Amino acid sequence: MNKSTLLAGLAAFALIATPAMAQKSPEAVAEAALKKAPVFDGHNDVPWELRGSVGNVINDFDFRDTTKPKPDGSVMHTDIQRLRKGHVGAQFWSVYVPSNTNEQQAVQQTIEQIDVAKRLIARYPNDLGFARTSAELEAQMKAGKVAGMLGMEGGQSIGSSLAVLREMYGMGARYMTLTHGKTTPWADSATDAPQHDGLTDFGRQVVREMNRIGMIVDLSHVSEATMKDALEVSKAPVMFSHSGVRAVNDHPRNVPDSVLPAVKANGGVIMVVLYAAFLDPKLRAHGLSRTAEKARLDALYVGNPDAVAPAMKAWDAANPAPQTPIGIAADHIDHIKETIGVDHIGIGGDYDGMDATPVGLEDVTGYPRLFTELARRGYTQAELEKISSGNMLRVLKAVEAYAASQKDQPPIETPVAK
Repeated sequence: MNKSTLLAGLAAFALIATPAMAQKSPEAVAEAALKKAPVFDGHNDVPWELRGSVGNVINDFDFRDTTKPKPDGSVMHTDIQRLRKGHVGAQFWSVYVPSNTNEQQAVQQTIEQIDVAKRLIARYPNDLGFARTSAELEAQMKAGKVAGMLGMEGGQSIGSSLAVLREMYGMGARYMTLTHGKTTPWADSATDAPQHDGLTDFGRQVVREMNRIGMIVDLSHVSEATMKDALEVSKAPVMFSHSGVRAVNDHPRNVPDSVLPAVKANGGVIMVVLYAAFLDPKLRAHGLSRTAEKARLDALYVGNPDAVAPAMKAWDAANPAPQTPIGIAADHIDHIKETIGVDHIGIGGDYDGMDATPVGLEDVTGYPRLFTELARRGYTQAELEKISSGNMLRVLKAVEAYAASQKDQPPIETPVAK
């Protein structure tokens, strides 16, 4: 064999062998994706945790490390060091308050939550940022900070007032979940008795005004009819800040297949939640069984409520809740990808607002493990970068662009009570 033939053979072998030899491990693919495009998470309830645990008194609260157990034995899911470990580059902090028929009280509580979120961010200027625009958010991410935006969770937060909606935007809120667990005077919730068959006429005005000012319409927590109405009205992409899909777990909080094509047509994003009860059909079935047993015991021991607690304790011991594997979160992502494409997937953990997570996703450090699971399933680095932050950034910029196109349109007006 002459030298030229030998070299040609070696070159051919190299072309065949190099791709396999150079193939990255799933861990390496996930790490590369998250390094280039850190997670832009759709929902974190730290502000609500602060209200419940310290009454929003945070001057002595250390957000650098919150791993010390609280008096009830629980531990927060989030702090600065764990956000860093989890490759979180941007975060929608939820300024959630409970569904409340006293809307004026809800408005006040929401302002208090906006205040505590801003004060928390301001205490750590080297690590956290507060962003009002996509440009500010990207600049903060580039500077190595965890950029922060605010999201209202529940339409009760605007007190059925477009004026309050606009002022909340002025204070920094950049999305609003149209309902939480209860139906509002203008929108049906997924987990309450329907009253409006979706959105009322005023609810449609809320969506239009959110489009006009540049606030993202969030459809987590709303009923299927409300989802469809909002998608019909909205001229800008919508988001589901923390939801799964019903095809994997038939929970009313999740997105049905009947809505997915409209999400694609709208250009929106479904940010997959990590709350095990929304992800895992086995855990949902366990919860329903437990609820039924509690109702049975309440009926059995009418007049003797002291007997219910030990009986429930015995039932819990005999029927432990199933552990949710990390793969179930990936199953929800798979279904969205297979149905409407990878361009419509994000991550919305719901950390510090839930009591059960998949194994391996116990706190915000778990994101690399989830992305490794996706890489193991064949997701490319480019696809993972879209899921981690690219898709959410695209939606945010599109909402801003639509608002800019409407800058000459006057505010939508509704009369106030005389």
